[in-house]
Amino acid sequence: MTVPFRTPLPLLDNDVLRTFVAIAETGNFSTAADVVLRTPSAVSMQIKKLEEQLKSTLFLRDARSVTLTQHGEILLSYARRMLALSNEAVSRFVMPELSGVVRLGAPDDVSERLLPKILKDFGEHFPGIMVDVTVDQSLLLRKRMEEQRLDLALINCATRPFPTVGEIIHTEKLVWAGAKCGNAYLRDPLPVSVWEEGCVWRNDALSQLDKQKRPYRIAYASAHTMAQRAAVVSDLAIAPFPLSYITGDMQILGPKEGMPDLITFDIRLLTAPNLSVPAKAVAESIRDAFSSLESVAA
Repeated sequence: MTVPFRTPLPLLDNDVLRTFVAIAETGNFSTAADVVLRTPSAVSMQIKKLEEQLKSTLFLRDARSVTLTQHGEILLSYARRMLALSNEAVSRFVMPELSGVVRLGAPDDVSERLLPKILKDFGEHFPGIMVDVTVDQSLLLRKRMEEQRLDLALINCATRPFPTVGEIIHTEKLVWAGAKCGNAYLRDPLPVSVWEEGCVWRNDALSQLDKQKRPYRIAYASAHTMAQRAAVVSDLAIAPFPLSYITGDMQILGPKEGMPDLITFDIRLLTAPNLSVPAKAVAESIRDAFSSLESVAA
């Protein structure tokens, strides 16, 4: 039997797939161009060739953003898997020493707001390193470090007074957060959302209310900032939050609303003695991520 001749299927270029994923994740060609270090016109050309190669439209474009078509969603799944496998294969040969497990601790707010992107970016560059994350209070994370149960830990530290431990990688102002156009801050006693003893934010917030002789009650107690945020935006309570955590459905409550000033706090990085090479790589990635965060804030 004669097998009919077929033209070989075209090979997908990982560089083009990386651009495609960047557009899918940012929803914008220009932003994606910055991510992949190309010009917007070069990015557009890459996607045009990719669509011609696959004989499919991958994005729906409008004046402000782009969204994936059904074909684009299918390709996104393949592209992520192909890039991950490529990174894993290359790192096996180029960085064989960068493999293993790193134990990282972080408080809830950091693990919710910042860690996912940091670890996602890190995993793309160092696929051989697995990071196991423990979420706990800062004081308990320090204890875990002392017991050598963690390699690295991010902790929240009050700037006054607190032992000078670890490396300061970020400093931020703590503010009172209330629902936009809400009135929880007018109630008596004041409904507050905090966590239990040992939380830096709780300790300062309640201490300042005590100094002001402002009656309050713990209306919402949760270890998770997402749950505390829900209480705030529902106008059930107010809460002490980092300034960067304030969103459009919240308002900052200050002296004008009768609320006392709060501390500036540090996020510090604790490292175990004799860090392994993989742990050093994780630590450096965390430093770079917070350095970028400082640059954006500035």
